[in-house]
Amino acid sequence: MKLNRRVFIGTSATAAATLAAPSVFAAGHGKPRVVVVGGGAGGATAARYIAKDSKGKIDVTLIEPTRMYYTCFFSNLYLGGFKEIDDLGHSYGGLAAGGVNVVHDWATGVDRDAKTVALAGGGSVPYDKLILSPGIDFVDGAVEGWDLSAQNVMPHAYKGGSQTELLKAQLMAMPEGGTFAMVAPPNPYRCPPGPYERVSMVAHYLKANNPTAKIIVADPKPKFSKQALFQEGWANHYEGMIDWIGADFGGGNVSVDPNAMTVTIDGEETSVDVCNVIPAMKAGRIAELAGVTDGNWAPVNAADMSSKADGDIYVLGDAASQGDMPKSGFSANSQAKVCANAVRGALTGSKVFPAKFSNTCWSLIDTNDGVKVGATYEATEEKIAKVDGFISATGESADLRRATYEESEGWYAGITADMFG
Repeated sequence: MKLNRRVFIGTSATAAATLAAPSVFAAGHGKPRVVVVGGGAGGATAARYIAKDSKGKIDVTLIEPTRMYYTCFFSNLYLGGFKEIDDLGHSYGGLAAGGVNVVHDWATGVDRDAKTVALAGGGSVPYDKLILSPGIDFVDGAVEGWDLSAQNVMPHAYKGGSQTELLKAQLMAMPEGGTFAMVAPPNPYRCPPGPYERVSMVAHYLKANNPTAKIIVADPKPKFSKQALFQEGWANHYEGMIDWIGADFGGGNVSVDPNAMTVTIDGEETSVDVCNVIPAMKAGRIAELAGVTDGNWAPVNAADMSSKADGDIYVLGDAASQGDMPKSGFSANSQAKVCANAVRGALTGSKVFPAKFSNTCWSLIDTNDGVKVGATYEATEEKIAKVDGFISATGESADLRRATYEESEGWYAGITADMFG
């Protein structure tokens, strides 16, 4: 099915209509309060749906430090020259107009006993239910020689916005015949095909602007998402430009020197002109501060995305340890709708429907050469479990690949409207 904005929003509207059944307040309480931390694909969607479907019966506050949200999904297309940075930016005005109280500040702590969220600017916000959707942070020491102090020299560009712009500027400033290096992350991480779509988009830019440049990818994994599709595309479009070094060839034995601009892979040092370091990831810091993480991620119950550590806290998207779903914008949006339904039901007595989830990840390899992978999921006692899936095939026609790319554009328009109103 071709998924365009009308289909995406229409499907969401149908779900919203079923969620908007008459309901009553929980006995003995005033107007219930929901606080959402993080205004991305999970948090913005949850805040919007709870405010919209409760018709003002729930007080919804979204805490998000940035006034403009730049999507990490589709940011690779900016690197490749297919998008402008403004195409990726979205404001919170639509959410505010829809009844969400948007607070632009950092959440710095959670008092689970008092049920309050502390703000960097002072004071705190009380909640009855708390939804955490903080995205990712990086594991300290994951790549030898790199930490956050080096991100302006060797950017990660795995959070949308200024880091994406920096990596693009470095790419454009590469000398003729220069070397672009990527240190890819270990599993699990945000957007499994993302690093390899990025390699494709960097190659697309270099082929047009710096055709003798080279790309080196040091990867700690022996295989990666859509590998056959990407490698087919690299051979077809960028022959001889990309050198992928997987775990079997020392791709996991990597160190970097930001001062010298060198990358050492399995003992062999190489001078590079641009180095994109994507470290190992973990849940955004507020999840750890709230005490809902176990290791790097926050375990949740599949039926409603509630934390296994605290039934009044929910964790969405990249930060959650939930089972089979990949960490993606589509996944976060899907989880947010399940969570919003459950939270509204818990606070107002409205009907709660069985949890169902879906995800699709599109990637662009070259102009109009789009591929995708996706699946549907259901909640079990143990986890969010995959029901069935699909993936593009190698050797597909140019017309089908173009249609897949156009489908992704429709999805982007649809999901951002679904998130921000």
